[in-house]
Amino acid sequence: MGLAIPIETSARHIHMCQKDFEKIFGEGRTLTYKADLSQPGQYVAEERLSVKGPKGTFENVAILGPFRPETQLEISMTDSRKLGVPGVIRQSGDTKDTPGCTLIGPAGELELDHGVIVAKRHIHMTPVQAIQANVKDNDEVFVIMESFERSLIFADVIVRVNPNFALAMHVDTDEANAFASDSKPTGVILKLFGGRTYNLQKWADELQNGINRL
Repeated sequence: MGLAIPIETSARHIHMCQKDFEKIFGEGRTLTYKADLSQPGQYVAEERLSVKGPKGTFENVAILGPFRPETQLEISMTDSRKLGVPGVIRQSGDTKDTPGCTLIGPAGELELDHGVIVAKRHIHMTPVQAIQANVKDNDEVFVIMESFERSLIFADVIVRVNPNFALAMHVDTDEANAFASDSKPTGVILKLFGGRTYNLQKWADELQNGINRL
């Protein structure tokens, strides 16, 4: 049995830089701590904001602290369609050439020209856990999880290794809705194709070529 990885659902949320926060909440304002998240040092703030896109708006969007160097909105593919923006899948922090949106707070509005991403599914783990799982930072792996009549395998899962991380796999609400599970779902890294997810596409291409030859 491999390392049991807790699977957590990450609903839409935003990380903000202090400058952008003050523009829509007021000069000199700062984040108000509300509750800890699973990752050490991360928390959800009391403040909420609205996000507006070309087609729709989300209200009461959670803000996560502490402040970051750049503002980044993380949504699901379903959310992107409701907002009317392209669903661009990226790792956190990789926001170049991503769509923007309008942030609305009690002190005003702010137009973002980029920063809206659909977060690539990923696992947080420590260096010791990476050794146990025989993986390294930025590896792409498969994760299999058990769920009553809806077990599934996640591909293209990014491994993120840092001594300050707590073991957890993060999926968005669309991905979480793909399985029925108990209140504390877990997954295990699966060594398919030597653990290299890019071989999955190669296998699919070979399968399709075989079908075409029939």
